[in-house]
Amino acid sequence: MLSGLDHALHRLQSYRRPLLVAVGVLVLAVAVVGGVFYVDRQAAQKAQDLEREAMRFLTVPAANDPQKADHALKEAIAKYREIVDQYPRTPTAPLALYHLGNTLVQANELGAAIEAYQRFLMLYSSNPSLAGLVQQRLAYVYLLKGERDQAVKALTGILETPGTLNRDQALFELARLEESQSRPEGALAHYQELIKNYPNSPFTSEATIRTKIMDVKKSQESTPPTSPSAPATAAPQKNSSPPSASAGKKKS
Repeated sequence: MLSGLDHALHRLQSYRRPLLVAVGVLVLAVAVVGGVFYVDRQAAQKAQDLEREAMRFLTVPAANDPQKADHALKEAIAKYREIVDQYPRTPTAPLALYHLGNTLVQANELGAAIEAYQRFLMLYSSNPSLAGLVQQRLAYVYLLKGERDQAVKALTGILETPGTLNRDQALFELARLEESQSRPEGALAHYQELIKNYPNSPFTSEATIRTKIMDVKKSQESTPPTSPSAPATAAPQKNSSPPSASAGKKKS
């Protein structure tokens, strides 16, 4: 007959292999998590270092040397590209992609800038405050290229994205675009929405002035012009001069 201790040892031996497997899996999981954490931390540090280098190129004065300024701009673009391409999951990547678009605009690479802004909206649209700024910059680039419809679409996207912080400016820019297209009704609607929903916005005062100007123009256009009154006919003046001597002589 086996004692109680023998039974316990026997049961422990039967569970030995599963326990060892479980312990091994746990150790492996901890190692993987630790490794991932270490790699992520290293990537984040590298991305921050690259961002500092990019900012250094942009802030160092070029001493009125166009070639030096152009070289610094290209170096900054290269650093931002390295961040967004090699470290896209780091906290630095969204802001780096935004700055990449801005520096590309500064370098007059408008097509590449549009691609950078669109890439941001595809990858980091969950950041509404920064997404609103990206859409605004995207609209400005489209205007530089003469693509008004795309600019309107980008500005409208700010209004349709919850949590954006520049909705008041988007309304103002949309109103100005409507004015430039000689569409006062659309402009007035955007101005009025801005005044109603964002009374403390720095754009509200100008929007109020613009609406008053547009109201005056509208009232002037709706008022029919008055026909000028005909001038009074002057009464004929009597000839007060005495008749000539020859006129007073009788024929003989």
